Amino acid sequence: MNRNIRILGVALILCFAALFVQLNRIQIFQQTELQENPNNMRSVIRDFNRERGEIYTIDGEVIAKSQKIDGQIKYERQYPYGDLYAHSTGFFSFQYGADGLERYYNDQLAGQKETQKYSSFKDIFTVTDTSADLTITINHSVQQAAKEALGERNGSIVVLDPRTGAVLAFWSYPSYDPNILGSSNLQAGEKAWEEFSALPTSEDPRLPKMYREIFFPGSTFKLVTATAALTSTSATLTEPEFEVRTTYTPPLTTLPLQNYAGSTCGGDILEGLRVSCNTTFAELAAEVVGAEFLIEASEKFGFNSYLPIDLPSPAVSIFPDDFGSQVGETDAEPPIPILENTPALAQSGIGQFNVKATPLQMALVAAAIANDGILMKPHLMSSFTNQEGETIETYKPVIWRTVLSRQDALSLQLAMEITATAGTATNLAIPGVIVGGKTGTAQVDADRPDDTHGWIIGYAGPEGGDPTLAISVIVESVPGQGQLTGGTDAAPIAREVLSVALRIQGILE
Repeated sequence: MNRNIRILGVALILCFAALFVQLNRIQIFQQTELQENPNNMRSVIRDFNRERGEIYTIDGEVIAKSQKIDGQIKYERQYPYGDLYAHSTGFFSFQYGADGLERYYNDQLAGQKETQKYSSFKDIFTVTDTSADLTITINHSVQQAAKEALGERNGSIVVLDPRTGAVLAFWSYPSYDPNILGSSNLQAGEKAWEEFSALPTSEDPRLPKMYREIFFPGSTFKLVTATAALTSTSATLTEPEFEVRTTYTPPLTTLPLQNYAGSTCGGDILEGLRVSCNTTFAELAAEVVGAEFLIEASEKFGFNSYLPIDLPSPAVSIFPDDFGSQVGETDAEPPIPILENTPALAQSGIGQFNVKATPLQMALVAAAIANDGILMKPHLMSSFTNQEGETIETYKPVIWRTVLSRQDALSLQLAMEITATAGTATNLAIPGVIVGGKTGTAQVDADRPDDTHGWIIGYAGPEGGDPTLAISVIVESVPGQGQLTGGTDAAPIAREVLSVALRIQGILE
């Protein structure tokens, strides 16, 4: 009898031990997994039954807030400016989760960070609103200027402060109204979601193309090729000289590469940037710089890496990293290997072949050059405050990479400023301030050989001072409506936006 009781007791003890282990496994090790499980509606309902922090622009405009409502859920998310900030704030939806800043900073906005929940001992015993309000770096007036300047043309605009990495404007058209997805009207949200999802990916207005879509950068990439030449070879802005010609035929192919519109050009790197000469930069890439140095330079700017911006799922800009085995060498000093895919390397040097970049990536190229070779980490968060108005976190600028020396950056600044005053980027020039630019006319794809995107990247600042703005603009091609160019289509848009930003900074009257 005693033996049976002992056996039963041991069995009960083992059961309690197993139960204890299982409860701890679920509550501690699987807590996050269970909370984030889309089938866990208790977590979703909890989030919509409490107020969430607001999101402000740097100049104080409320762009996301919680509104109390009647029904099963007590709050819905509202976005006072509709589509203007949709690609930055994202949405906070009962059905579809969250995107953008709403997702990236969810814990702070929802008051779920441990440092917010328990900022003092008394918080353990009291229930308080621990949500935090987020202030972002975007300036409302610059954002509106970007939207108005682009109009209803498909494209994107990114404006940065090259000194800090702060994003001052972040706009892409088409956009969408996140109020539909954040509303308690679930049927309307479902209808909009289905309509968006039925569109081709490239036409889905939910897609923030500024940082999640990659395009051929075209001739804007020549600044990267020039960087590789200045930093890794004996080349300067004035040496070597390249033949004045209409076409260039790379080694290992009989197919010539042409200048835009059949133009004739040549000379040194400075002249090549001023007039955006394809033959100069194709030869520079294939026979002077070489694959190794061009890959290295592009990756210093951020290609082939996830950009460290505080938004979810940024696209990776691409520069090919394999051009085949060596089959010969050039006459350059030191000799540059001729590779199996050197013809593709020549195309890559002018931003074509398989080179693809986001508008944000190309804005960072301009920003690094403008900031004397130092590339700052891009960011939207400026600060968090609690519900008593106390600052609980402030962003501190972070150097992401040193891309090139100050001397080489100054050389490229000179080239970009000449391009804006007497080259392909004259439509970017603004009297009374320093402006540098580089245009790009980029192919769309092989199925649309007559269509091109128009690009421009550049910077601006006070005369005699450091650049305070960097910009990237792409105007996407419309099928069947011919070629767009950076100088004609993108540059005037960039000039409008820069002018507004310079006035806000007090640099332009």
